[in-house]
Amino acid sequence: MFVRAGSYATARINVMKINNIFHRGERDVSILTPPYVIAEAGVNHEGDMSIARRLIDEAAEAGAHAIKFQTYKASTLASKNSPSYWDTTKEPTKSQFELFSKYDKFWKPEFEELKKQCDIVEIEFMSTPFDLESANFLSDLVDVFKISSSDITNKPFIKNIAAFGKPIILSTGASSCEEISEALEWVGLEKIPVALLHCVLNYPTLDGDAHLGMILGLRKKFPNAIVGYSDHTMPGNMKNLEIATLLGAQILEKHFTHDKSLQGNDHYHAMDKNDLRVFFSRIRDVQAVMGQEEKDILDVEQSARLNARRSLVARRRITQGSSVSEADLTWKRPAHGVSPKYIDEVVGRISSVTIEEDDIITWDMLN
Repeated sequence: MFVRAGSYATARINVMKINNIFHRGERDVSILTPPYVIAEAGVNHEGDMSIARRLIDEAAEAGAHAIKFQTYKASTLASKNSPSYWDTTKEPTKSQFELFSKYDKFWKPEFEELKKQCDIVEIEFMSTPFDLESANFLSDLVDVFKISSSDITNKPFIKNIAAFGKPIILSTGASSCEEISEALEWVGLEKIPVALLHCVLNYPTLDGDAHLGMILGLRKKFPNAIVGYSDHTMPGNMKNLEIATLLGAQILEKHFTHDKSLQGNDHYHAMDKNDLRVFFSRIRDVQAVMGQEEKDILDVEQSARLNARRSLVARRRITQGSSVSEADLTWKRPAHGVSPKYIDEVVGRISSVTIEEDDIITWDMLN
């Protein structure tokens, strides 16, 4: 059995199941809440079960909470006249039907085996269905359904997925707020928890086209939905996932591969296990810097609180029995005496002792 890398991931293995994400609700989280990370294997297994198992193992080893595949048949997904919309210098196939035909060999038996492998290495199994037949058998294997950006206007499909009664993760690439609202109506947001993933439907997405600010827009526009981010930018140093986390993305999804040098499909803009480890390392540092959300006095501030703040101090000699006036007082460091915030309570009091110039005023000096 693989052990997840780093205590940050390991500590969350039993508490960050996907259903917890939905049940805790948007109002219970903040930008300090750790994200749920989905390694999007898609069809990077290329129809090879040994590679698919390797992707599962490596995603779990690197700390992903879930690994997600895609379930489809080319014949029900795309017509034979379906042009490409990806970077053909990276994936030269110019027909969607032709590309999907290369990778549609897995079906119910294969995904049942992959689910068993996920259970063994303690990573959640997910797969995006692209037709009703795959949705039907996946319902026995998944706790949550993922609907791709490409199906956000597919009313009959969304309504059928919603009929299973399970939480839904909906990617929002290339869609308007009106289209998102329509999809949420078909789902029935009041009955089924929904997560909306900001996504740019372009492969790969340039950093300048990532528009991570839309995460904030989705949170504001759809306060009853959980908001996350599906990333199609190049992995680099994984900074975009880090930024998305700081913007409040609760679910992060990024394509995952065992070999980024492979040509074709989604390998070229995917992260690998080392990239994922980099992300978890960076987000651990971010979480450490972010600390707690509630404003309070920290232990490390106690010395400064005592010595860098001010006390009321005698501006001049105050003889015993004199009434203290405001002109008698100034304020200086340290805060070992009466705080300047009590000046109105000090003025008018009678000094019980003679107070020399520059003495720190304490309550026992006053009647």
